[in-house]
Amino acid sequence: MKIAITGSIAFDYIMTYPGEFKEMLLAESLEHISVSFLVDVMTRHYGGVGPNIAYTLALLGEQPILVGTAGQDFGEYRACLEEVGVDTSGTRICDDLFTASFFVSTDCRNNQIASFYTGAMARACDLSLKEAVDGTPDMVVISPNDPIAMRNYAAECRSLHIPYLYDPSQQVARVGGEELADGLEGAYILIVNEYEYAALCKKTGLAQADILSRAKNLIVTRGENGCDIYTQDRTIHIPVVPTDHIADPTGVGDAFRAGLLKGLAAGWPWEISGRVGALAATYVLEQRGTQNHSFTRQEFVQRFRRHFDDKGCLDAMLENGI
Repeated sequence: MKIAITGSIAFDYIMTYPGEFKEMLLAESLEHISVSFLVDVMTRHYGGVGPNIAYTLALLGEQPILVGTAGQDFGEYRACLEEVGVDTSGTRICDDLFTASFFVSTDCRNNQIASFYTGAMARACDLSLKEAVDGTPDMVVISPNDPIAMRNYAAECRSLHIPYLYDPSQQVARVGGEELADGLEGAYILIVNEYEYAALCKKTGLAQADILSRAKNLIVTRGENGCDIYTQDRTIHIPVVPTDHIADPTGVGDAFRAGLLKGLAAGWPWEISGRVGALAATYVLEQRGTQNHSFTRQEFVQRFRRHFDDKGCLDAMLENGI
């Protein structure tokens, strides 16, 4: 399957705060907030939602096409993505800008406070799928990006009759209800976490039934409680894959999406595709950074089968290299 992944391309600055944010967030003073958290660890990693999804999907044996805009500092990052099998031919370089940057602090309860500098991402609205991708993709992922670019990609997919996964996630906080409703109209999948889902429903005024009359499928991720997949006729619950070691939750949702896409590309049922996503997410949870995990397909299949029965579906990852 030819999968084009649109989304932010960024460097991640990940910081760890040893206390709890809530100790400094006073309800009676939120109108005049001025808070500084002294972090004790900071690391820089390759990130951005688009490459995060593409990286894990490449580890799982696909060759996704990354569509987005990056800055003059993208050279080394591009080489690393291509080394694992990501096709970066759809990425435009803006030589007069730097690549976007994501700054996130995580407290001892895994709560996060983040900010994002757009950089070259602001020009994603000038890059079309037709221009970036040679031929027509079988599936397009519309993940958080410049809001105008996201709107354009959704419209382009509908015009070209390309199935797309609409993943507004972080941009739910920024864009309006009308824009969100437009993005999910005709989507093959709408995917958000439970907090984003509540915000999306509030902003759009849409209930679950309304959403499923516009998008074919809805997926709501629920952190440690797994996720729920809502199709036109049933609900499927996907559990998490347990781990003894949690390093950092940043990028877990992106890995889940990659695993889900792997299942869709292979033609596996929702129950298997969702569980592949759950295991991919756990690999990220166990590492600091969004692209510092690694596994062979054989290792992935073996670990999957310690928790789930794939009914032989995953044999194809080993036998045919898909």
